[in-house]
Amino acid sequence: MKQNFTIRQGALDGLEACLAVARHRNFRRAAAELAVSPSAISQAVRTLEARLGAALFIRTTRSVGLTEAGQRFVSRARPAFEELVAAGEAARDLGQRPTGLLRLAVPRAVVPLILEPVIAAFCQAYPEIEVEIAASEVMVDLAAQGFDAGIRLGQLIAPDMIAVRLTQPFPFMVVGSPGYLDGRKRPRRIDDLRQHACLRLRRANGSIAPWPFIDGNRTIEAVVSGPLIAHDYATLLGAAIQGVGLAQVPGPLARAAMEDGRLLQVLAPFAITGPGVFLYYPGKRQALPKLRAFIEHVRYRDKRS
Repeated sequence: MKQNFTIRQGALDGLEACLAVARHRNFRRAAAELAVSPSAISQAVRTLEARLGAALFIRTTRSVGLTEAGQRFVSRARPAFEELVAAGEAARDLGQRPTGLLRLAVPRAVVPLILEPVIAAFCQAYPEIEVEIAASEVMVDLAAQGFDAGIRLGQLIAPDMIAVRLTQPFPFMVVGSPGYLDGRKRPRRIDDLRQHACLRLRRANGSIAPWPFIDGNRTIEAVVSGPLIAHDYATLLGAAIQGVGLAQVPGPLARAAMEDGRLLQVLAPFAITGPGVFLYYPGKRQALPKLRAFIEHVRYRDKRS
């Protein structure tokens, strides 16, 4: 059997005209309300009646009334049409100004890097936007799970996504607390890490991430060991501050603790620079004002920091 690849047209054709005539009990006044000619209104109603197979109006030279079929049709069609109009206005509102629910899928490492510093200011600047943050290391299907955007460290983003840089590239630093380093020989070379307690990160795929370094033109991935494995950088950072061992974390995450002396950097000449943090979403046409507002807010904060 040959398939029909066309969409049936006209399911709602004439509905607005019918409801206007029923409201005014007059074709001319309905035409004036909809800014069309009376003949256009009349034709729309006749087409609707033909499609339904029932007369909706009783017409005389002096008045217009509803048939029983018309009364039943209008009583059920009017609230449905009003809901359609309201739905259109709600969608138009979301498309024209920053409002609604903004759902973001982010790895836990990004929360202290991007979200914690800006979320309070963003919520104050855009009180009509609700922000929902789903922190997980798992790469999610944004469209299937109803997210507006995702945020990731690095540029490993699917080619069909629009990627927006949120931060400049930053180094991954090896840091330790003064208490941990006191009485220990500080590592001067990458191989010296064999003598230290190194706090490690378990990736979403279950593997334990090696520590990447740069030595001249060579990239080195050091397999380290230590007493703690965590699933996010924030936990590793906290453990390093408490003196559990050395941790390799994004530079911006360690900045405050380094500035106030809670952490010290080691192996600085070998620190590798990561590409930074990127936001990604399915397509340019799908970037609603709420998402564009968030992007610009984060970018402005990054320029000032």
